[in-house]
Amino acid sequence: MQTRFCRYKYKSYLCTAFNPRTCDGKFQLEGKSREVAATSADQKRALKAMRKNNEIPAVLYGGEKVSHFTITKDSVRNLVYSPEIFVVELTIDGKKTMAIVKDIQFQPVTDAILHMDFLEVSENKPVVMEVPVVLEGHAEGVKAGGKLNLQMRKLKVKALYTAIPEKLFINVDHLGLGKTMQVGALHFEGLELMNAKNAVVCAVQLTRAARGAQAKA
Repeated sequence: MQTRFCRYKYKSYLCTAFNPRTCDGKFQLEGKSREVAATSADQKRALKAMRKNNEIPAVLYGGEKVSHFTITKDSVRNLVYSPEIFVVELTIDGKKTMAIVKDIQFQPVTDAILHMDFLEVSENKPVVMEVPVVLEGHAEGVKAGGKLNLQMRKLKVKALYTAIPEKLFINVDHLGLGKTMQVGALHFEGLELMNAKNAVVCAVQLTRAARGAQAKA
């Protein structure tokens, strides 16, 4: 099955896939260590105070230990809302770490950033991430009157962070009427697909018009 990567396509701020090889290189970000309160009530008050003070609570995973820290809202604006994706050179109390954004939590009404998770990365340590799927081409089944449905909008991949693209492009030109494309039929160089091999990524479904055409044939 023909597939290809795209490393420089636009990414919305809600995506969970990242392109570390942008032409601008690393995104520099400074954080400040924070204490985790002993009780959930105290922790809730502490987090509320941080956000009121224009700070975002954050956590760094993947290292020898989990690090809790804060960053300012202004410092991550270009990281979160920019179409360019960066590897983050994260400095916490003077210690530098290479990381990528793993997850972002937003306030559902105001869309304000509530929390960010970062994942420490290295050039020889694979990571697992979800990458959006994009279908390209004109399926034969669609030409015959069928409807192309994307059933898996993201695929879970395992690879070195330098090999993970922003999007996975899948060509569907040869997908016939009533046919499906499963994960096991896909191959991307340098990536290991972690989803079940029999999981259906997309399918060309029969429409009423297509059934009518088949009946007349």
